[in-house]
Amino acid sequence: MPRSTSSPSSKGGPVTLAMVARRAGVSTQTVSNAINSPDLLRAETLERVRQAIDEMGYRPSRAAQTLRTRSSKLIGYGIQPTPPGVTAPVMDRFLHALSEAADEAGYRMLLFASAPGGPSLAGYEELLDQYDVDGFVLSDTGRQDPRQAWLAKRGVPFVGFGRMWSGRQIGDWVDVDGASGTDAAVQHLIALGHRRIAFLGWPRGSGVGDDRADGWRRAMRWHGLPTRGLRAQSLGDIEAARIAVKPLLDAGATAVVAASDVLALGCYHALRDRGAVPGRDVAVVGFDDSPTAGILSPSLATVAQPLEAVGRECVRLLLARIAAPAGPPERVLLEPSLVVRASASRPGPEAPGPEEPGPDTTSPDAPGPDTAAL
Repeated sequence: MPRSTSSPSSKGGPVTLAMVARRAGVSTQTVSNAINSPDLLRAETLERVRQAIDEMGYRPSRAAQTLRTRSSKLIGYGIQPTPPGVTAPVMDRFLHALSEAADEAGYRMLLFASAPGGPSLAGYEELLDQYDVDGFVLSDTGRQDPRQAWLAKRGVPFVGFGRMWSGRQIGDWVDVDGASGTDAAVQHLIALGHRRIAFLGWPRGSGVGDDRADGWRRAMRWHGLPTRGLRAQSLGDIEAARIAVKPLLDAGATAVVAASDVLALGCYHALRDRGAVPGRDVAVVGFDDSPTAGILSPSLATVAQPLEAVGRECVRLLLARIAAPAGPPERVLLEPSLVVRASASRPGPEAPGPEEPGPDTTSPDAPGPDTAAL
């Protein structure tokens, strides 16, 4: 039988079923019966085994439980707390899509609270000890995320909504091609006649933010357009974005591509501080197609993530991993779509006229002389 991964023995290793059996003076099968089928044992034998389990701190491993039940039809998902003043409509929509996909497959989501401050193992070991979950869906994946390696080492199936962004890729994941989304936004703005297109993103080191910035840079360089002085970074709240975008507007940007709809809303506020109108004076494109985007005035052009498809793919990959634990990893990168609305307008009369675009010979992945982060 598999050994517990949670309770150390007096010799420093994990407590095993055999060790409990020796303490209780019974066979390992009797210990297994005490855990899985207690009705098969006499009362005094069951009490003796349970006393040994309590004294040694033995807890059955997830693998042992899976052997018994084959499938619990439960999928664990840790919910990260949202900082005050920050909304998370994308993750709300993802969780709804994920729950629907799991329900259609005959599974239920088991939610638990994750500790604040970024990805951590808090809650995962406890859940494995207390519940027989079949696997986990991870979100908010980031650099130095310890969860993938920890789960893989223990043979626990999982799938990530998001790439790991650094180091060796571990396990299965589903992600949205953010670079493709911002590239499409820039291409659309160039077709409208814009040449001074700025990018408002998050601080460097954010995998998702860097990916979206790469798409903006790639499209600008392809058309031979400058990026120096046209990138700013902000934290993920409206007021910080309102302040961060001011240098971009001072630099003569006629359009701003933002890494999120929240940052785009900060751009709206900065424009109105100047007596300017979003869309009419400066085009603005967000990212995520949040509920707010369609009700702003003017309505916000944005990049929509295919969250329903993400939810379905996460469940599909996780169930495939449960069925074939040793199979090769599978990674799915889904395309977002540009939602054109009133805020993506042609440049005003004071903006420079269209010019014939041409390819930039600089590699999009290498830092060029025209690139600067503010």
